[in-house]
Amino acid sequence: MEKPNSGVPTVAITRVSLLLALFTVFTGVQGSIGVNYGTKGDNLPPPEEVAKFLLQATTINRVRLFDASDSIIQAFAHTGIEVTITVPDELIPDLTKLAFAQQWVKNNVLPYVPATNIIRILVGNEILATASKSLIGSLVPAMQNLHTALVNATLDDQIKVSTPHSLGILSSSSPPSTGKFRKGYDSVILKPMLSFLKATNAPFMINPYPFFGCSPDTLDYALFRPNAGVLDESTQLRYTNMLDAQLDATYSALKLLGYEDVEIVIAETGWPSDGDATQLGADTESAAQYNGNLVRHVTSGVGTPLMPKRTFETYIFALFNENQKPGPTCERNFGLFEPNLRPVYDVGILRPKVRISSGGMLVPGRAAVPGYPGPVVNPVSPKPQHKGKKWCLPRTGADPEALQANIDYVCGMGIDCSPIQNGGPCFLPNTIRAHAAYAMNAYYQSKGRNAYDCDFKLTGAFSTVDPSKN
Repeated sequence: MEKPNSGVPTVAITRVSLLLALFTVFTGVQGSIGVNYGTKGDNLPPPEEVAKFLLQATTINRVRLFDASDSIIQAFAHTGIEVTITVPDELIPDLTKLAFAQQWVKNNVLPYVPATNIIRILVGNEILATASKSLIGSLVPAMQNLHTALVNATLDDQIKVSTPHSLGILSSSSPPSTGKFRKGYDSVILKPMLSFLKATNAPFMINPYPFFGCSPDTLDYALFRPNAGVLDESTQLRYTNMLDAQLDATYSALKLLGYEDVEIVIAETGWPSDGDATQLGADTESAAQYNGNLVRHVTSGVGTPLMPKRTFETYIFALFNENQKPGPTCERNFGLFEPNLRPVYDVGILRPKVRISSGGMLVPGRAAVPGYPGPVVNPVSPKPQHKGKKWCLPRTGADPEALQANIDYVCGMGIDCSPIQNGGPCFLPNTIRAHAAYAMNAYYQSKGRNAYDCDFKLTGAFSTVDPSKN
């Protein structure tokens, strides 16, 4: 997590339309919401429960891990949730040896793909802020060797390599048009890194935290509340929230080095629901406002003043309140959920028809999401909804593109799809819906007939009628 840095102005300036679009993570926008899944707590639920909970009760479709825990990676198998894993800082010097990088991939990636949808490997976290010459000097070679190891395993198209940065890498960020990287890092470290990221189609990842940059005068500005905003005189663009300014300052720094076309991903951002008495805005209401407005903004397609009409892949910090994190009180209260899976507050990431009861528990509404087993506090394996056999079929009105994605996913998981190939016994009728029905049901039946195996991001539904007899 980013901490205050004297080299970065504490007041950054931002703009966003207050007419934010509806939350659209599951309606096709590229920007999507993930969470940072930390494990510094002695009361956290088992990874299997966490994976089912996210799949069944929330619209979160991406998870970032701070290590490569085998139990957590395995828990997300067959969920479709995109998983980012991390190489610990202390291993970075070892990764400058290609043989070590290949062995790391062999031990920490190959056993779990394709069952677990690993999309990214991060090399450490905020390494340039460590002031460790050994780590900093080894960072880019380590990233290059990991990519080479993925190439050798034919996984480089699926899994990208990157590393997250604090905003301390900027020597200037206010106004956003003056954003630039610190001297010494810009040409020696960041330019070769950006060349690597561009060549491998990997993102530049940052950890912006308006919470650590706001003052009493800029609290509304940090929380996306109505405010007068500040004009960047160089561009004549007005900023009305701090996050956009931090993103645009980063964009300006990338542009200065000639890499403005590299995608920016928000690896961490969040707001604590509790803190010490001296910490401004560390309360539940402010946390709900920041994260709720964040979700709506980064997925809206509004973009930023310098990056209009863009969405941003964003990971909220954090999934849980972690009672063993060191530091001030706020560090233990960044979670969206308590360890018992009760929401600390609601930011619009619960599934449709899943609501919070008066007691703070998650419960299904009248028309609960198919596959949702009921109350999800300490969830258990879903019970069948019908006696007898069930089939998993596409939901009526499901988008054909989503169904084609289901076919690609299932067939890519090793399920036998030869019957729906040309000449196969189930090729006719030759429609996406018919082929998706075969693939989705084959997946559901082969994975143990769990309700969540027929979810398919809300495009699957159960039938008690054998479709082959229709």
